[in-house]
Amino acid sequence: MSARPTPRQDPSGRPRIVVLGSANMDLVAYAKVAPALGETVTGESFRTVAGGKGANQAVAAARAGGAVTMAGAVGDDAFGARLRAVLAEAGVDTGRLRTTGTPTGTAHIVVDGEGRNAIVVVPGANGTVTGLAEGDEAAIAAAGTLLLQLEVPLAGVLAGARAAREHGVRTVLTPAPAQPLPDELLARVDLLVPNEHEAAALAGVEDPRAAARALLDLVPEVVVTMGARGSLYLGRGLEPLVVPARPARAKDTTAAGDTFVGALAVALGEGRPMPDALAWATAAAALSVEREGASSSMPGRAAIDERAGAPLHTAAPPPTP
Repeated sequence: MSARPTPRQDPSGRPRIVVLGSANMDLVAYAKVAPALGETVTGESFRTVAGGKGANQAVAAARAGGAVTMAGAVGDDAFGARLRAVLAEAGVDTGRLRTTGTPTGTAHIVVDGEGRNAIVVVPGANGTVTGLAEGDEAAIAAAGTLLLQLEVPLAGVLAGARAAREHGVRTVLTPAPAQPLPDELLARVDLLVPNEHEAAALAGVEDPRAAARALLDLVPEVVVTMGARGSLYLGRGLEPLVVPARPARAKDTTAAGDTFVGALAVALGEGRPMPDALAWATAAAALSVEREGASSSMPGRAAIDERAGAPLHTAAPPPTP
């Protein structure tokens, strides 16, 4: 890696984070029971909420205390304008968020009475992010962490990962939606954060512990999120670590994983040890599921600190690695 050209933190001490990824408008229908294929059900309410895994992680990291820049694309339409406003309100720098002639991406979400969701994503402008725009590499080089997901084309994700590796920036990849990943990308990922379903799809084994061990052959560090069972961390040459979940009354799990990743990036950027960083990110995710929506559900730093000091969830013992 080349020498870092700028500090990893901004003048106020906040960790610099760049998010390269998707920005969608989430169209969310709430119903007691989600419809089966070919079935129609009556919903209870409907909301439009700023979302997309990239924008979600950017908002989560900014609210958790990071100095965050969002790189990606939206359309020249009302949804795009609203997404910019939501990001800016959360404290995210949107100077690297392009405007294209392609409509803003949308996610069509059904949330059932138990907080579970089913999602169809229409990429729209996100599909135009096939590489870095002018200024994106400089923004990445100035950061300590680059957050990537898979809701923009792989070519764009790989371009971001290349730039991060060139400038010595930690790359964190959320492999969602799950798909085969090229070796060239995995070789540039420092920390992989799949949920247990994505880990199984990537590793070809169902058990989260076995999947994490298999993925550790591809990347230096892996965190598998397991919902109410917490998270599992494996690092090369390190003892496995299970972090239990925290108590939460789930209303909507839509952005829990993105909240976790955003908060984790801030904690690691502040230099916290991995066990502490994971526990803090777990508290953030627990808060997010207690509110409806994606970006609208993400907690601020004070709330995360308060929840992080509460007792751990003990209803379901975590698996032993």
